[in-house]
Amino acid sequence: MSPGSASAVWLESVLRVFEPSLPAAVGATAGDLAQSRTAARDHLRRLGLPPTRQEAWRFTSLAPLIAVPPRVLPMPEQAFEPNHPPASKALRLYWGGDRDPLAGVDLPEGLSRLETSVQDALLGTVLQTAGTTDSWLARFNAALVGQVLALRVRGRVALPLELVSDCGQETGVRPLRLLLLLEEDASLELLQVHRASDTSLTTVVVEAQLAPRSRLRHGVLAQGAGASCLLAHLAFSQSPASELDLTTVVGGWGLVRLEPAISQVMGAAATRLRGLQVARDRQIADLHSLVRFEGPEGQLDQLQKAVVDDAGRSIFHGAVQVPQAAQRTSASQLSRNLLLCDRARVDAIPQLEIVADDVRCTHGATVTRLQQEELFYLRSRGLGSDQAARLLLEGFCDEILASLPESASSWDPAAALLRKALPR
Repeated sequence: MSPGSASAVWLESVLRVFEPSLPAAVGATAGDLAQSRTAARDHLRRLGLPPTRQEAWRFTSLAPLIAVPPRVLPMPEQAFEPNHPPASKALRLYWGGDRDPLAGVDLPEGLSRLETSVQDALLGTVLQTAGTTDSWLARFNAALVGQVLALRVRGRVALPLELVSDCGQETGVRPLRLLLLLEEDASLELLQVHRASDTSLTTVVVEAQLAPRSRLRHGVLAQGAGASCLLAHLAFSQSPASELDLTTVVGGWGLVRLEPAISQVMGAAATRLRGLQVARDRQIADLHSLVRFEGPEGQLDQLQKAVVDDAGRSIFHGAVQVPQAAQRTSASQLSRNLLLCDRARVDAIPQLEIVADDVRCTHGATVTRLQQEELFYLRSRGLGSDQAARLLLEGFCDEILASLPESASSWDPAAALLRKALPR
């Protein structure tokens, strides 16, 4: 069987497994989701999996994806994490896709379910605003998802929110979708945690609309293992004077692809993006970001890092669009990559598309090794080779890890990532 026919068979099998009616959507009408699912299924059946001849996918092998069994991945019976108790000042919700994570939960002041009528009107509009309605990841998720977790944020929510999806040892496919509406002057700290340790696929789409002067600090901590896969499309629309602080940290996945897409709808907003990828063996870590400035005086500060070993591969494609209307934009984009061996590979493609003539935009990419002078210095102070390498890796990663929401500390991300980065 050719690779093309194998991928077509896999995709059709997944679509058929999710064909039966799933539980009623959380806070949404079944008819609206059914219509969206039908349109997405038709689209996927026409186009199939994205081919490598597409520029956005030419470095990304989908072999780990089609190795995932086409079955619905169940929610583990025991969701409690004995090794990672929630922070005392955080609300942890378990997000399985097949049940309501808010059932029996008292939400903190300022956080509530989004009304059905508002959700129906808002669902998909952030993707449209960000220009990513036709993203394959978004279409694939829409074809499978049966529930939407939709939340309204009003004022400052004092309690940080954690959304945890843990596939455990289960195999199969789990679709998740989150919709956030931040009102004027609202503030929320949110941590998404994705974990898996077997041949599974988590597909997630996040849509967040930020009203004027709202602030969202959003972290994605994804700890995979083995042949697990994660596909995440994160779309945000920002009104003037809003602030988005997005940090993504991933490691250990057979295939992980993140697609942050941000639109500053009238400019005059602030976006801060931080990302860290760790890949070894034959793992693929892929991040495609898109930031669009639709008005003047917008700000972007983006730093993407990667640590790659063995035959691992890191991909970063960062697009920044500054049209004529986006005068006085200030955008900075930097990709820093650390290779631990000759077989590791990094593809870093910072991309600025500038039409406006009164802007301050910079971009750059570096690929380096652990510096022998620094290793020698640490060894001369009594550290072993492994200890010295670990210390340098900690310093390289810490700048990104420190940007995660504070509740991420209960998951010990530094230790987990370094176990994946250091040679066995």
